[in-house]
Order: sequence, then structure tokens, then C-alpha cells
Amino acid sequence: MHGNKDRRLLRLSKYLSKYLRHQPEDLGLALMPGGWVEVDALLAASARKGFRIERDELEEVVARNDKKRFAFDETGTLIRAQQGHSAPVDLELEPATPPATLYHGTPERNLPAILKSGLLKINRHHVHLSPDEATARAVGGRRGRPGVLAVDAEEMHNDGWVFYRSGNGVWLVDHVPPRYLSHR
Repeated sequence: MHGNKDRRLLRLSKYLSKYLRHQPEDLGLALMPGGWVEVDALLAASARKGFRIERDELEEVVARNDKKRFAFDETGTLIRAQQGHSAPVDLELEPATPPATLYHGTPERNLPAILKSGLLKINRHHVHLSPDEATARAVGGRRGRPGVLAVDAEEMHNDGWVFYRSGNGVWLVDHVPPRYLSHR
């Protein structure tokens, strides 16, 4: 039973990522400023699409997700993905001063290209950076042998690059040029 519940929660997390980060319009939803959607609208749209979600399941996914990918607003009536959007949205993030060093995890096979061109946001709103090497290594290991890059965030910030910190502690920036990167 426990395994089935974990599989269901993983499936639900992937479903939420798809529709809260990338394709809200496919559920008939529009992201409000901050990336928020009404919980009731999400539950109703999901049921219409044939993927029924119970409110308690939704609360458990938000509470148990190891990366805190999702959040409710203070009223519990709105939900959002914290970052990682490819859908157009204003996440209403405030600029923040980063720590001296941030980290980026990627499959090792990507390192030569990244060290040449820098970190690019590709189809997302920002490049995602981790506050510690262990988190970056875990992120990099999701799709192969992990490689970790250190980012001289202090120098970038001093050079005028703007950083943001999402609600779950991920640091965001538009691009990291190669001169700020070193392989760990």
C-alpha cells in the first residue's frame, strides 16, 4: 500500500509540474501574477481531464515534495510551482544578494559545452542554481553521472547580474557566462 501511495504522489507531482509550470492552458487554466492558480479551478480542471485529485492528496504533495516545488498561498486557496516555468508568467520575484558561491548540477556529459557557452536558461525563465554542492550533485545525477559547477555569484553580482531566490531556496539568474564557472 505504501508503495502505491508513493507512486501516486510522484505521478501527481509530475502532473502538477506539467500543468503549473509548462502547459496550464491545456487544462484551461491561466497563471495569475506570481504563477498562482485557484486550487478549486485546478481540481475541477483535472477532474474534467480525467485525472481526479483529492484536496488531501494535493496538500500531501505540497508538504512532502523534497524540493518544495509547489506552495500554497497563506489562505490555502491558491497554489503555484515555485520556479521552473516555461509558460509565460511573472513570478513576482525580488532581486536578492546571493552567497559568494552557488552551484549547478548537470550530467557530466554536458560540462564541456557549458564551460564553453556558459549556463543558458534554454526554454525556462531562469538558470537554476543550488546553494550547496550536495544539492547540485543530486540535481546533476538525475540524468546520468553528475557534474558540479561552482558559480562565482559574488563576482557576477558585483558585475551587475541580478539574482533572485525562489520560495524553496533555489537561486535564479538569466545566464551564467563561462568566466564565472569552475568545475568542482
